[in-house]
Amino acid sequence: MTDTITIRRPDDWHVHLRDGAMLEAVAPFTARQFARAIIMPNLSPPVTSASRAAAYRERIMAALPENADFTPLMTCYLTDDADADDIVAGHADGIFTAAKLYPANATTNSAHGVTDVAHIMPVLERMQDIGMPLLVHGEVTDGSIDIFDREAVFIERVLAKLIAALPELKIVFEHITTEQAVQFVDSAGPNIAATITPHHLHINRNAMFAGGMRPHAYCLPVAKREQHRLALRKAAISGSRKYFLGTDSAPHEVHAKESACGCAGIFNAPYALESYATVFDEEDALDRLEGFASVYGPQFYGLPLNEDRVTLKRGSLAVPDSLETADSTLVPFHAGAELIWRIAQS
Repeated sequence: MTDTITIRRPDDWHVHLRDGAMLEAVAPFTARQFARAIIMPNLSPPVTSASRAAAYRERIMAALPENADFTPLMTCYLTDDADADDIVAGHADGIFTAAKLYPANATTNSAHGVTDVAHIMPVLERMQDIGMPLLVHGEVTDGSIDIFDREAVFIERVLAKLIAALPELKIVFEHITTEQAVQFVDSAGPNIAATITPHHLHINRNAMFAGGMRPHAYCLPVAKREQHRLALRKAAISGSRKYFLGTDSAPHEVHAKESACGCAGIFNAPYALESYATVFDEEDALDRLEGFASVYGPQFYGLPLNEDRVTLKRGSLAVPDSLETADSTLVPFHAGAELIWRIAQS
């Protein structure tokens, strides 16, 4: 049995850092574990221009602890009237790493999202030309579609057609949750990849109803049946370069989660790497953790691998019931439970 593993310092290819006081509260957790992170742009107002992205990046850097070694990678929130020239210029200037497609009203702060992909095809064509990745929240928002089927329907109605129209566009199918998504990514070309969260590897939809309503297990896309969780675990540990780490850590204050209309999102940043390591250990695949966490993401984005190393050691890690920050109380993923790996050195 392996009791110590050392890997390249990982990156998080999908994280919500929020803004203001919440940004100051949560950014240090991500910076402690990861060298780089793709920052989601669904603020209020959203990050729809290069100038807004540059300003947000400055706020993130100001929120980090002194001497933190962390690089935020900024994304553009696509709208029906997205400015292709600004997006392309922002990418050329090193401000934008990627652009994000939120179907309108699919998740938190997505009201300004895209109502029909046809509206942004000129933008996507330009992105294909310059090799700029498109990051996709893959759910339809049709109220007649069962919430547990919205990812599978999105593949059929939107994603398959988009790839057929723009076969060279680099696409990351973010936070996949279904067996159908795994099958789709596996069968697609090398320019199609996917991120997988730690919570979708650990929980199925029963977690939201274990002994009552469990708001801290509620996220979007929602966790699905056990067969889907097992398919995600198989994909994550497969060694396929199409799958890499993306936490989708999405903090909300405890009162916003525990309310009559609780917010969607799981705050997993504080113990994300330990959570992933636990899964890979359970699947007897610790030798493949580094590829998933530290190699395949940078390779897909065309970025250099991190040279620093992180060491994890086997040992009980008790996750607190809550984390107190200067202005809020946050409940982390695995609250009150124990993980079997801990970061020993970073």
